[in-house]
Amino acid sequence: MEHVVVVGASAAGLAAADSLRRNGYHGELTIVGAEPHHPYDRPPLSKQVLRGEWEPEKIAFRKSETLGAQWVLGAQATALDTGARVVTLEDDRTLPYDGLVIATGVAPRPLPHAQGLEGVHLLRTVDDALALRAGLREAGTVVVVGAGFLGTEIAAAATGFDCRVTLIDPLPVPLAGPFGKQLGELVAGLHTRHGVRVRCGNGVRGLTHAGGRVTGVTLDRGDTEPADLVLVAIGAAPNTGWLHESGVPLGDGVLCDAFCRAAPGVVAAGDVARWEHPELGSIRIEHRMNATEQGAAAAACLLGADTPFAPVPFFWTDQYDVKIQVHGHPCPEAELHVVRGEPESGSFAAVYEKDGRVAAALTWGLPKAGPRLRKLVIARAPLREALVTE
Repeated sequence: MEHVVVVGASAAGLAAADSLRRNGYHGELTIVGAEPHHPYDRPPLSKQVLRGEWEPEKIAFRKSETLGAQWVLGAQATALDTGARVVTLEDDRTLPYDGLVIATGVAPRPLPHAQGLEGVHLLRTVDDALALRAGLREAGTVVVVGAGFLGTEIAAAATGFDCRVTLIDPLPVPLAGPFGKQLGELVAGLHTRHGVRVRCGNGVRGLTHAGGRVTGVTLDRGDTEPADLVLVAIGAAPNTGWLHESGVPLGDGVLCDAFCRAAPGVVAAGDVARWEHPELGSIRIEHRMNATEQGAAAAACLLGADTPFAPVPFFWTDQYDVKIQVHGHPCPEAELHVVRGEPESGSFAAVYEKDGRVAAALTWGLPKAGPRLRKLVIARAPLREALVTE
């Protein structure tokens, strides 16, 4: 290859570019980013940056300066021709390629009819985080719509401002999808103890507003939560609009094989990629560590590697003084077993068991237990091994 184009100045895109260089690719390298910024770390946006503890300079990836790449920032990719091997940008520039990495990530889903209302926020970029931080400093009542990872982290951060915080979600408990009901109830209790009004089991019918500014969130049962700031965290959609009619297969992301390959000379990585995991099947993972690992794996595929990408997922969330870490991929049918400590103590470890074996593991305020449990997840060890007291 003489020219590789990476579309997505993201953690996944940067990891792919870095992996190419480290593994002997010396050709032309162009990195395209929709934002005007060089790649940066996104997890701190809902934590340290939002709380005002860190400024944006601290989350910038320094590797950006050592790649010998041509950076095309503040530019959207609008089309891809896989036959001619050309990427088209919004200003009609074209970038020919021998190898292409798609790492365009996801975009947050807005609430219907909320666009344009002052006081309604989404969080994906560093600019979003700074705007939300400024809004929280002035807000009296805050409603967070969506009690997934992002929503619960933002609710936790918002309690550090002088405002009243309400968390809303149609599911019965926060983080019910990834964690299940039992742990979701613990998350709800954690927020309640810190003064958040947790109103799960409530969908949103719409927003009230006056003079172009949001004033409240109307729930599906008819009552309205007052709000002069609303944060919407109801999931995200893969950024694949520019790939329609490209020949790249799409369906809740860029569809890839087990090697992250989507088409001849084209690979995908990070939040936008749905690939065939050898053990977990078709999967798309929106977590920071996966972006880095998959970026490197996608680059290796471009360079001729034939090893399937089969990671054991790892993700975490920091809320108040609690760090929750998960190894593996908890599935709805798995049964939870506490193997160390007690949930009531605020420090424990648990495993998710499926068919008598350890499918995933979770630590709550007990990160040192993670490495041992991760080994059990990798080995798909029998449950009895997890129940052995250290």
